Parts: sequence; C-alpha cells; structure tokens
Amino acid sequence: MEERPNSSYTARDIQVLEGLEAVRRRPGMYIGSTDQRGLHHLVYEIVDNSVDEAMAGYCTRVAVTILKDGKVRVEDNGRGIPVDKHPQTGLSALETVMTILHAGGKFGEGGGYKVSGGLHGVGASVVNALSSWMRVEVRRNGHLYIQDYAYGKPVGPLKDMGPAGGDGTGTTTTFLADGGIFKTLDYDFDTLAERFREAAYLNKGLEIYLRDERGDRESTFYFEGGIVSFVRQMNRAQDTLHSRPVYVSRVIDSTSVEIALQYNTGFTEEILTFANCINTVDGGTHLTGFRAGLTRSLNDYARKYKLLKDDLGNLSGEDVREGLVTVISVKLHDPQFEGQTKGKLGNAEVKGIVETSLSDGLTQWLEEHPQDARRIIDKCVTTARAREAARKARDLVIRKSALEGGTLPGKLADCSERDPSKCEIYLVEGESAGGSAKMGRDRRFQAILPLKGKILNVLKAPADKILAHEEIRALVIALGAGAALSGNGATSNGNGNGNGNGGEESAKSSDSFNQAKLRYHRIIIMTDADVDGAHIRTLLLTFFFRTMPELIKQGYLYIAQPPLYRVAAGKEHWWAYSDQQKDEVMARLENKRGVSLQRYKGLGEMNPEQLWETTMNPEKRTMLQVNWDMAREADISKTFLDLMGEDVAQRKLFIEERAQQVKNLDV
Repeated sequence: MEERPNSSYTARDIQVLEGLEAVRRRPGMYIGSTDQRGLHHLVYEIVDNSVDEAMAGYCTRVAVTILKDGKVRVEDNGRGIPVDKHPQTGLSALETVMTILHAGGKFGEGGGYKVSGGLHGVGASVVNALSSWMRVEVRRNGHLYIQDYAYGKPVGPLKDMGPAGGDGTGTTTTFLADGGIFKTLDYDFDTLAERFREAAYLNKGLEIYLRDERGDRESTFYFEGGIVSFVRQMNRAQDTLHSRPVYVSRVIDSTSVEIALQYNTGFTEEILTFANCINTVDGGTHLTGFRAGLTRSLNDYARKYKLLKDDLGNLSGEDVREGLVTVISVKLHDPQFEGQTKGKLGNAEVKGIVETSLSDGLTQWLEEHPQDARRIIDKCVTTARAREAARKARDLVIRKSALEGGTLPGKLADCSERDPSKCEIYLVEGESAGGSAKMGRDRRFQAILPLKGKILNVLKAPADKILAHEEIRALVIALGAGAALSGNGATSNGNGNGNGNGGEESAKSSDSFNQAKLRYHRIIIMTDADVDGAHIRTLLLTFFFRTMPELIKQGYLYIAQPPLYRVAAGKEHWWAYSDQQKDEVMARLENKRGVSLQRYKGLGEMNPEQLWETTMNPEKRTMLQVNWDMAREADISKTFLDLMGEDVAQRKLFIEERAQQVKNLDV
C-alpha cells in the first residue's frame, strides 16, 4: 500500500448530522434485513471502515475473527479512530462515531477521507445499536484507549489504558449481535470469505485475514495483481481468447477508474461493478459508461480494419458482451448511492469518465494486440450471426404460441383460468409422474407440462441451438413470453436484462422476453428426489437463469417439495419431508406395532391423490421460492459454471470439496 504522512484527521473532521433513535426499531432500513444476510452486513460495515483506511493509504492489514461465543472481532493497523473531544457534541470523537447516526469522517472536503465506501456515516453506530455488547480499542498517540457499549449506549467513559507498547496504531472492534433482533447469530465462513476475497482483489497490497474459532478454519487474502487477478479467477474454468486480461487504469477529474476484462469461448456475460470497493449489484452509471465505451470501441476498430461485412451492420451491445468477464472499479470523492445497502451508483458524471477511459485504453490495446483483437471481433461477429438465427427461431416459436393463435404443446395439460396471476404450471419430470400430476391437479388453475429426459445444458449451447431443442421449445411456447436468447441472460451483477442502468443498453432483451405475455405467475419445478431429479432441476434452473432472469427477480419460480417418506401405523399415516421429520415421527411411534416406513425416490411412486395431498394442494404444500438476491449473493453463475460448464477438472474439485456434506447418496 502507498505510505502517506499522517493527515489532519482529528475530532473536527467528525460531523454530526442526526441521532440514533430509529435503528433498533427499524433495522431493515439500515442493514437490509434481520436474517443471516443482515447479520453478515454488521461485519461488512466494520470491515468497510478498515478498508476505507486502506484506500486512504493508512492500513495494510485487517484481521477478522469469529469467536466461539458468537462475538466477532475486527482489527486493523490504520490510524485509529480519533479520541480527542469533539467540538460539537462535547463527547470523545470515538463515542460520537459509535453512538450518533451520520457522524463520521467521510463528509465534505475537510473530512478524514477523500475516498470511502462508508458514505452515509451510519455503519459503526448502526452495528453498535444492533449489538447487545461492543468494545472498541484504539491504538493512537502511543496509548491504548477502550470503551464498552451495550445496545448502542456507552457502558462507561472512554478509558486511557496507558502506553500501548510499540509504535503501531489501529482500531479493534469486538461486538455481539443482539439475539433479540436477529433471527440467527450463525455466521457463514464461506460467505464472509467471498466478500473479503473481493475486497482484497480491489485493494492490491491489502491483506485480509479471516479466522473462525468455532471450526478452526482460516484464510488469508492478498493479491498483488488486483482486479487483473480477480478476472483471471473468474475465468478459471473457461478457455480464454487472449492469455492476459485487458487492463485499463485512468484518473480523470479526481475519479479513479480501473477496468480488467477478458473474453472466453462461452456464451454468458459476467460483469462485477464496484464503487469505492462497494459491490454495486444493481449497476449504475459506471456500468452504463462501460457498455457504451465497449460497443463503440469494438465497432470503430472492426470498421477501421474492415472486419465487418456491410450486410451485418454494427455489432450490438449483446454481441460484444457474450463470453465477456469484467471487473469495473471506480473510486470517487462523493459517490451517490441508492440506499444504505449501496446497490446502485448514480453519479451522472461517472458515465462519461468510464466511457472515455475504456475507449482510450481498449483502443490502444486492440492496436497493440492485432491477433487477439481479430479473435475478439470474430467471436462478436459469430454471436451477431447466431443472434439473427435465434431471432428467426424465436419468431417461429412465437408464431406457434397460443397467444398468437397457434396451438400449445400437445402434452401440456392446461388450466381453465386465464388470469396469469391465478395460474401455475408444474414442470414435471417424466411421463409417469406427469400422468399422476394431471389426474391429481386442480384443473381450474393448475397446468402440467411433463418433460422427457434431460433438457439441453444452455451454458454449453449457442442461442440458435437452444430453441431448436424440442423440450425447450415446448416449454417456451407453454409459458408464452418468449426467451432472452439474443443476448447473454443474467450476469453476476444481477442486472439480468440490464434494466435500470440508463442509456441505449437499458432495454436489453426486451424484444425477446415479454413478461406481459407470461401465462403463469407460478412456475413450479417438480422432479424426483434422486440424482437424476437433481440434475434435471439444475438444468432447468440454469435455463431460467440464463434466458428468463426476470422470472426469478419477480419471484415466479418455485421448486416443489414432495415428501421423502410415508410413515404408517394402522389406519393412520404421516408424511415426512426431511430426515429430521422422519426421525421425529418414528420416535413418537416407537412403541406402536405395525409401523411401516416407505422412502419415495420417484414422483411416480405416489398415486394422484397422494401427490395432490402432499405436493400440489396450496393449503398443505411446501415450496421453495427461487430468490434472486440469494442467487446473486451465492454467486450463482459461478456455481452453474462449476456444475454445468466445460471444465471437468473444476467440476471434480467442486464435488471433492463438498463430498463430506452429501447425505442419502443415490448410486
């Protein structure tokens, strides 16, 4: 990290905007939710403060420890939070930061930070308010200072513990989240590790250490290559078109822009955007500027060297982003985020800065690497040709759809209701189970589409071949809304169809997927509880993730939960949907005679009445809703790539790492 002399970061840099009253009453307004995601957000807020010190050039190491008693400790070697008296509050600067909302060193020109992710100044105080206990230790001016808090209020005054020993400075924050607010206090090591790996990539030279004392796990993240290493890691399972990622770094009007990109031979787009090290999962002006600059630069280069035929026209944004892996990181003085969770960047000036930076840097790279440039343009042209073929195939499907006056697939058992909000369709594995579902359903609002065998793996197929697949074509016709096959489907940033980011790219895929024509608002995947069923379910999820991400975002996609066991004793019977439920039922019946246990592997083993009773009756059934936020948080595109992509070695590693977690293996 760059060494800088100590700045005038004192109590006068801490500005007070308002109090702390609303946090405990409405925590979701500040951390998004009170489930495990919100719990993790507490850790992120404290670590982000340490990362801000790193971006300012004063911190080189952050250590995060999950303690056995449920506490979390975050330690850094930054400057240490100021402890002198604040001129406005009369309290120490530390107590001001920890107990007053919107008090921090990140506002205005005279603040302690030129660039920070914690714009709103609510992070530390919100974590304090939502913790039943917190201790902050500051090493500053050669002394150690300590103050304890409970539920956001100081337990006692700031204590000067005397000389700290050594010349080091920094802050250590230890907190215990309030069990009365959060649904769980169970931190997930892998989720935290992914976030900290990301932060280390974005701040080359910063070391982030994570230790979990509950299970004795630890990881250290440190990357000299920065976002170039990040892109290489994202592309690890793919065949790339050029060996080294393109790297662009510019500073324009005090805004720093870093972009790393690399093309692979695949069909999906993966873009991550960051503003001041905050993952802007909903994109924003930096993403819009990148898309515009990329499309313009590649078209200009292709026209200059006559790599485009006149009959093709210009390459579209969809054409130039297929198979693209990109990390965009901007750092600016006054970022305008939407909401405390900072999902989208809104600074209008950033669009032009990123567009100019990328255009200049990419154009120079293309000129210096003509062979790689030719391979990229050739891939884009092939994508454009496939897009046109997919458009013709899609138009053929639409002409055959029920909404266009054609016929629905013959094997579809449709419902009589015509209001999509009241209709649901079951995608059922196999003709046998499909037959039971057809007989057991409520014909008024439940439709059944049996699927034969395993559908095409869309991660390994170009757009024109996807719609040529019989089962996929039947599925698309039955749903009635088309499929986004002319572009790249969903991205890691969760931007799906690119809506909401402004500019000419904002309407991406709107001509291929029309949500208004969707015939069912509950699309339910129902497969057997065995390996083949899991594979078919994964293929269907992959299909929807790539071609109809809006279904997931709108909450229309579900996974049926048929029972695993039927326990009977005399004339009574019980359904168990998990091993735990089965064990509980069997324990209650252990003194009864004639107890029988049946394990269901296939839906076809249940008769229509049983299938209705357990899995299809809205008053009794249990279903899993496929949630877009959870998919995005789990980086679902990488999971699909590991499971469904071309890299056999990566898939083997994925399986080996999780082998100990497998239960009820069906071999």
